[in-house]
Amino acid sequence: MQLFNLKNKVAVVTGGNRGLGRAIVLALADAGADIAVVGRDEEKNLQVVSEVQEKGRKALSFSTDLRDIDAIGEMVSQVVEHFGKLDIFVNNAGVSHTQSAFKVTEKDWDMVMDLNVKSLFFCCQAAAKIMKEQGSGKIINVASVAGAVGDLGISPYTASKAAVINLTRSLALEWVRYGIHVNAIGPSYIETEMNTVELSNPKVREKIVGKTPMNRLGVADELGGVAILLASNASNYMTGQTVFVDGGWLAQ
Repeated sequence: MQLFNLKNKVAVVTGGNRGLGRAIVLALADAGADIAVVGRDEEKNLQVVSEVQEKGRKALSFSTDLRDIDAIGEMVSQVVEHFGKLDIFVNNAGVSHTQSAFKVTEKDWDMVMDLNVKSLFFCCQAAAKIMKEQGSGKIINVASVAGAVGDLGISPYTASKAAVINLTRSLALEWVRYGIHVNAIGPSYIETEMNTVELSNPKVREKIVGKTPMNRLGVADELGGVAILLASNASNYMTGQTVFVDGGWLAQ
């Protein structure tokens, strides 16, 4: 459908070389977008770039450390210099840390908050400066159901994702006058490289599946459709929203 067509659009996806990010990259490419894949592992970036090019789309790799605020601005400038514009920015890069709240250290806390919140904010800022001049743009933040409800053993992560959800609302209100839409995707437990160790524990896996009304974990490809929706004209009357892809988790 034309509403979901991303032909001639340019998208940046952080954390785009594996898991949810890779799935989002490939979905946006299928819809017609050219992609800048951002991730610290250049080899993995180039593998995804190759997959995008096989779909007939243009793609670039950026091995940017998103904890370096100056590097974020440089990356965005290079994307615009190469492609001529920036239409879509997906903030997917993130990290979790499983630990009892009693044992969380300042280093643990800063590691999660710096990437999940601080870097995300400055990526939004850098993208929005370009989009403001263009008069349009779509920013998509990857949040989590853990930002809407509590969970055990991941207190820094739940705090960071709650921040992402409310930051999405605030930026949406501030930037709507410039034609910039800011929305978020809130997945629940989806099997990726980031949670392989956690989900390899049968008791943990059984507990999570048991709490999910659909009685299964999600797969990364199931985020692709929502990413296309929020990146396309189909969501032109949406801003400040978090769309949860959670197997019914939050309906309980």
